[in-house]
Amino acid sequence: MALEWLPRDNEIKDHILIGSEHWGSEAPCTVYEKKPLTDPNGNPVEGLYVAWIRLNNPQQYNSYTTEMVKGVIAGFTAASQDRSVVAAVFTGTGDRAFCTGGNTREYAEYYARRPHEYGEYMDLFNGMVDSILNCKKPVICRVNGMRVAGGQEIGMACDIAVSSDLAIYGQAGARHGSSPDGGSTDFLPWFLSMEDAMWNCVSCELWSAYKMKAKNLISKVIPVLKKDGKFIRNPLIITDEYVKDGEIVYGEFKTGAAAKEAREMMKDIPIDFELLDKEVSRIVWTFANLFPGCLIKAIDGIRAKKKFFWDQSKLPNRHWLMANMGYEAFLGFNAFNTKKLTGKDVIDFIKLRQLIAQGSPMNANTYAEVFAKPQE
Repeated sequence: MALEWLPRDNEIKDHILIGSEHWGSEAPCTVYEKKPLTDPNGNPVEGLYVAWIRLNNPQQYNSYTTEMVKGVIAGFTAASQDRSVVAAVFTGTGDRAFCTGGNTREYAEYYARRPHEYGEYMDLFNGMVDSILNCKKPVICRVNGMRVAGGQEIGMACDIAVSSDLAIYGQAGARHGSSPDGGSTDFLPWFLSMEDAMWNCVSCELWSAYKMKAKNLISKVIPVLKKDGKFIRNPLIITDEYVKDGEIVYGEFKTGAAAKEAREMMKDIPIDFELLDKEVSRIVWTFANLFPGCLIKAIDGIRAKKKFFWDQSKLPNRHWLMANMGYEAFLGFNAFNTKKLTGKDVIDFIKLRQLIAQGSPMNANTYAEVFAKPQE
């Protein structure tokens, strides 16, 4: 029976809450771009798009400033509410880094010793992670380079990660005056074994994409070096299992002469993201050929496990990180920010522990003793 007689409002509603004022084109900024959905033959599909949200601060390894955080929130909000968008791709500009976390210069020169201001910033950061976890479209992390510190955290908030095999992964918190409480302490135990999560979280070791794939942190590792028309694996990585210190390991970095030889070889080999982008397009096309409501319900069901621990911890973590900006974070971020003057990017940890053992107050004299001196 036809129901044309029922009253209907056919005007299409606009549900977008945040406008384009938080996106830009000149670095540092966040870029939002709608690219046409393409079929397996590369043909664009009329009226359907993929939202690309790109961190654009390549001179500082795509570290996010306060304004860039706002841009990411705006990007995922727009992608979520745009009915023509099939999926969102989160990536960075260039071939060096996806993201290396918060902008250390901004942290050191503005937020250090301004705890209240940093608390306000952490509210934005938490909103950025929420915007990824709440996006009503599948989110693919296109890892085009380093995914470190806060970059690792926002990357793990995504649903699927497809990685360049030149990418490296890890945390920087306890080495540079913070704790990886922007998601890593919540998410890593879901991806890795508890002990791998512990070591990766606190040691600040950097692991290869191949090692992270073997340990199930990421979905795909794609070669991006193209030599004589053929793609080759990252020559800096040992891609065979071998015994190291009595343990079977995989995806370790070469050292010594072998590493030097690999770096020399890589100087003349161009980076080409053709295969990486084909894999991203293949995943998006898979998502496009599913019922959208069923798809997002299934995705939200998986995300809920990550969100449970994230939601339990994000507010108390915000308050601790705020308070810490007047203490160890002041030391860590300023040591990193002045490395061009001192030649060191960390404080003297042993000296700090000795002073703490002596009951020294945390004042300017103590700080002066643990900072490296400017080079002559």
